[in-house]
Amino acid sequence: MQPDPARASEAHGWLEKAAQDLRAAEVDLAALPPLVEDAAFHAQQATEKSLKALLASHDRPIRKTHDLVGLGVECVELEPKLEPLLRQAGELTEFAWRYRYPGNPDVLPREEADEALFLARDVYDAISARVRGL
Repeated sequence: MQPDPARASEAHGWLEKAAQDLRAAEVDLAALPPLVEDAAFHAQQATEKSLKALLASHDRPIRKTHDLVGLGVECVELEPKLEPLLRQAGELTEFAWRYRYPGNPDVLPREEADEALFLARDVYDAISARVRGL
């Protein structure tokens, strides 16, 4: 069966944006001093866009949401083997907002941003491998 060109284009577009967020997180962590909280935000964004790529590849509607738990549930319905990884990735949801606005007294440790980026890469790689054939 021939892949649908529009569906493939949308899925690959989401993956391109996810790759840009991964790169932005790497740049943030390489900065002196590192932009730790911004890196965590980009890790969340890369994960979100990777999940949306998987949904697009299956011609599923893309909701305007940052909720990685909800998006992960939708993706696991399509790819059950991703459940352990996507369950873990749900924890990145808070990075979409937690450190983006003033008033949060917490400081994100560098190790947490590194872990977030590592997890975001794992999600990107797993989904990219599934979407690549479109």
